[in-house]
Amino acid sequence: MSAIPTLLTVNQFSESHPAFTCNALRAMIFASKARKHGRSVIPGNGMDIALVRIGRKILINEAKFFEWVERGAK
Repeated sequence: MSAIPTLLTVNQFSESHPAFTCNALRAMIFASKARKHGRSVIPGNGMDIALVRIGRKILINEAKFFEWVERGAK
C-alpha cells in the first residue's frame, strides 16, 4: 500500500515553508499550465504535476512540489 501524500492548501504550504509566500505560490499556480495569449501560446512552468484540483480548491502535493523545484523549476 502506498503512502498517503501530504496535500496542503496554499496558505498551509506558505506557513510550513516561509520561503514561498502565498502570492508567489498563486503566481506559480497561474503559470502552471500552457495558456493562449493572442495568437501564441505561453508554455507552462510544469508545476501542474504537484497540484491537485478539487472543484475550486487547489492542494499542493508537498513531495512533488520539491521534486519539481529540484528538477529546475522554469
